[in-house]
Amino acid sequence: MTALTVACINGIALNTAQENLTPEELRQRACTELLRQAAQRAGLLDPADAPTADGVISEAAAAAIDALLEAELNVPDPTEEACRRHYAAHASAYRTGERVRVRHILFAVTPGVDVAALRKQVEPVFLDVRCHDSRESDGFAEAARKWSNCPSGERGGDLGWLEAGECAPEFAREVFGRIEVGVLPRLVHSRFGLHVVEVLERKPGLAQPFESVRGAVAMALRQQAFVTALRQYLRVLAGEAQVEGVDLDAADTPLVR
Repeated sequence: MTALTVACINGIALNTAQENLTPEELRQRACTELLRQAAQRAGLLDPADAPTADGVISEAAAAAIDALLEAELNVPDPTEEACRRHYAAHASAYRTGERVRVRHILFAVTPGVDVAALRKQVEPVFLDVRCHDSRESDGFAEAARKWSNCPSGERGGDLGWLEAGECAPEFAREVFGRIEVGVLPRLVHSRFGLHVVEVLERKPGLAQPFESVRGAVAMALRQQAFVTALRQYLRVLAGEAQVEGVDLDAADTPLVR
């Protein structure tokens, strides 16, 4: 086995020479390590605390990072005006009872899978089902039976009627609150892999008045502000650190622990 590059933050290894991590996984580890070390410098974490070889941090480190972020990040409460603007721009996200009848073809991403190579495999299938003349045959169902890594492939990819809460959030964002019907003109990326998705029918649900969803709107805006502040803080920490073997400028990677 060919040895891989070991990435480091201030000399602390993020991976082993045998671990084949994706760039995103490596960035996640780097962000966590930047915060763990910052918590130590702030006196919130025992200097003897160290990450494990698989990148998992201790409970003490997780608690110290939470305390660090509470002290360092300025996340103001959103104003009434900001909440109303957000609600007006995203009213469809606050509908209740929206249902979508969907089928999909899942190309699963499992540990060690080369995502770039997988995408090259997916593209011809995606283009084929988008261009297929459904009057001749059900090309989507045929492709799902042949290619899908989901058990629904046996049913031609049919997932039936779904509500947003029944899906992975990243899948729901691409399917719900929209007007598209038919094969979506983009691949959907989720924690499970790459999906070719066809929306067969939509039932839009009921709009909720602002007053009944104000709490949810404010929470969404606070979360956006938190992520923005966290990314800015991570950029500052990265600029002060010795970073080796990981590109922290390649994407804005929020912390996931």
